[in-house]
Amino acid sequence: MMTEPTEVEKRLEYGEAGSSRDPAARAPWWKTAVFYQIYPRSFLDTDGDGVGDLEGIRRRLEYLVWLGVDALWISPFYPSPMKDFGYDVRDYCDVDPIFGTLATFDRLLAEAHACGLRVIIDWVPNHTSDEHPWFVESRSSRRSAMRNWYVWRDPAPDGSPPNNWVGQFSRGPAWTFDEATGQYYLHCFLPEQPDLNWNEPAVVGAMHETLRFWLDRGVDGFRMDVVHLIGKDPGLADDPDDIRGVTHVPLNHRPETHPLLREIRRLLERYEGDRLAVGEVFLLDTKQVAEYYGRGDELHLCFNFSPLYTPFDAAAWRDQIERIDQELAPASAWPTWVLSNHDNQRHRTRYGNESRTRAAAFLVALLRGTPFLYAGEELGLSDAVVPEPRRVDPAMRDGCRAPIPWDASATHGWIRDDNWLPWPPDAGVLSMEQQRGDPASMLALYRRLLDARRGSSALRTGDQEILSFGGETDAAVLAFRRHDDGDERIVLVNFSSRDAGVAAKGIVEVSSDGAGEGRAFGGTVRAETAVLLRPERLRQEHASR
Repeated sequence: MMTEPTEVEKRLEYGEAGSSRDPAARAPWWKTAVFYQIYPRSFLDTDGDGVGDLEGIRRRLEYLVWLGVDALWISPFYPSPMKDFGYDVRDYCDVDPIFGTLATFDRLLAEAHACGLRVIIDWVPNHTSDEHPWFVESRSSRRSAMRNWYVWRDPAPDGSPPNNWVGQFSRGPAWTFDEATGQYYLHCFLPEQPDLNWNEPAVVGAMHETLRFWLDRGVDGFRMDVVHLIGKDPGLADDPDDIRGVTHVPLNHRPETHPLLREIRRLLERYEGDRLAVGEVFLLDTKQVAEYYGRGDELHLCFNFSPLYTPFDAAAWRDQIERIDQELAPASAWPTWVLSNHDNQRHRTRYGNESRTRAAAFLVALLRGTPFLYAGEELGLSDAVVPEPRRVDPAMRDGCRAPIPWDASATHGWIRDDNWLPWPPDAGVLSMEQQRGDPASMLALYRRLLDARRGSSALRTGDQEILSFGGETDAAVLAFRRHDDGDERIVLVNFSSRDAGVAAKGIVEVSSDGAGEGRAFGGTVRAETAVLLRPERLRQEHASR
């Protein structure tokens, strides 16, 4: 008797067959992949300390394959004092015991690859922990051989910091005075996160070695934290007075960064398997972000955060999409789309209700580019309410980092109820197990969207065209067409609180409220809903095969 293939078997079979029948299969894997960001502290605890770990990720690989994602981005798990929860690295080439061991990571990576999942990890090139041996040595004396590994400067004549740069978290000076050596050191984030000096060749060599360490273990690439910061103005000039008080991080747009990125790209290209560099380029100007793709010789992908801050409004989103298409075009750059992450409110919290959150899923999953989903986004989670005594993050990002609820039990699939942060609202109702069996759930919607994306080369690598239906319709509905080699889809997102008539035709492949799927589109997009249409002729052609 034949048995139904497992989700893993179907994933692997698709990957093998896709190359011969699917135009999108010719694209680099990271162009067609759907990424899933895991903040390991909050994913699943398996040892009872109230903090998620790498073993928790391994135990949920089957779920991630079932969901339909293609690649995992795992936030930092390195040894760290945890002043910034892993972004203050004490050792780039090990695993903090709170998350497991190198053997745990190797097993996770091997099993992910066996499931057909790629794995990229966070790499933090701009700064280390002040407990990193490099900084301890650098701080020991002005004559230290590692003094120039960090950015040290004498005080200004009046004893103040060397320039007016503002730190990201404290909103105070990005400099701390070291009494023992009589100089300031630069930290664009916490004082416990001193900035590395990438003008020092030894730093470049040492950081390249950290990349090789993980590449040799088989990782598929890196998400590179605030990578636009590594090149800095050698003169450390003041930031403009008219933007005084703005932190230096989104202002650091320097030519010195680009040769450093080209060297990193060349390192990655020495490895087989199309290893990926995706940069957190926290510049709120897409034209500037485009420069970090270089001429196809710097970053493969860049996060572009403008859409994350775009309101739930058709005109605002239409403007964002058109600007991104235009401003990335000169660099032939491939876009990324993200609505939630570990640094910002979840978009369910920002948008205020479930219907808007469902409709927004069509944007991140179906626009031209690579989607990045944040763990729990597919469950429709909101930020947790974290009372003052339990807040631990220096930038008060605790709410979006609440633990993921896996079932409706008292501990929601974790070992204990009192974990490092409180649960998000409605944790039992919104848990994975509660939603997995419900075809009307947010989780089921995400799975249908990702399945539709996987089945359409138009949705993965096709061209994109904003559609206009005129007047009141355009004020309410964002419409765009994706097409590639005879494959075509139309996406309609109604941002308004009223139903909207749209003169489009096709079969409803996915709708955000589940209504009408599999039937001809009736010409109305309900308030704050979205639909994915497949032209009728494509349905007929598919049926005739």
